[in-house]
Amino acid sequence: MRTRPLGTTGPQVSALGLGCMGMSALYGEADRAESVVTLHAALEAGVTLLDTGDFYGMGHNEMLIGEALRAAPAARREQALVSVKFGALRDPDGGWSGYDGRPAAVRNFAAYSLQRLGTDHIDVYRIARLDPDVPIEETVGAIAELVEKGYVRHIGLSEVGAETIRRAAATAPISDLQIEYSLISRGIEDEILPTTRELGIGITAYGVLSRGLISGHFTADRQLGAGDFRALSPRFQGDNLRHNLNLVEALRKIAEQKGVSVAQIAIAWVLGRGEDIVPLVGARRRDRLTEALGALDVTLDAADLAAIEEAVPPGAAAGDRYPAAQMAHVER
Repeated sequence: MRTRPLGTTGPQVSALGLGCMGMSALYGEADRAESVVTLHAALEAGVTLLDTGDFYGMGHNEMLIGEALRAAPAARREQALVSVKFGALRDPDGGWSGYDGRPAAVRNFAAYSLQRLGTDHIDVYRIARLDPDVPIEETVGAIAELVEKGYVRHIGLSEVGAETIRRAAATAPISDLQIEYSLISRGIEDEILPTTRELGIGITAYGVLSRGLISGHFTADRQLGAGDFRALSPRFQGDNLRHNLNLVEALRKIAEQKGVSVAQIAIAWVLGRGEDIVPLVGARRRDRLTEALGALDVTLDAADLAAIEEAVPPGAAAGDRYPAAQMAHVER
């Protein structure tokens, strides 16, 4: 598999990464055995970047990845690079109660993640959202101390704006910014992407299929199960959903002309936005992983890109990326 740099201070990683959240949380029931074999299939295909959060299933996802890595062949296990987000505060009911970026909390979160993953270091470590009560310099400085001690290899950021990126980069070397980026989520193009490129910081793009909305597999009559947060997501509601699925149908026509799937053309579009961007695909099953990997073989020429831009222009999506309460924690 082709590789890409995770910014100027980070490692080389596979051109596609695997976002593992859906194997543990927020998308309804997942099959643990299928999750493990999907992780193994990803490693076998040359995927090196595995992304998780210590709050995905309250530690479940990290333990799942640790289990899969222990059972993988040594060569595949050694090639894996694990990116961990921390800081989100949860309660036993599954609720959210903010973010904690205090240095003592950073060290505490890291200690638990190392234990759950069964490793002596974390490859990329980042706070999931900015803690409004703690300067980013303090949070990044605490991660930098973990780097000095060998517990973390690279420092990342997540869902922060241009000013915070600059302040963080002035504190310690930042490898990449994880942020949502897709055909229908292009907000980073105005200020954030120019800033990361100026500073040599890579982009790990999550939500490249907008949580399945632009995968070509989601239908208006789909019933979302208990625990699936898309039931509360504005883009999946009523008229918003119908509007957004019309965009998907316009995209489907272009995909069919090229003999590829909607998901593949959507992922290929993100892949084509620059060598500094590594898309994360959220496959929970082997068939979805295979489909996503097929995007690596899709080439979009100027005519394809123009047709895609016409079908799904910037700002075309209806509804915010998250419910209002969660959007309050996202820097734009």
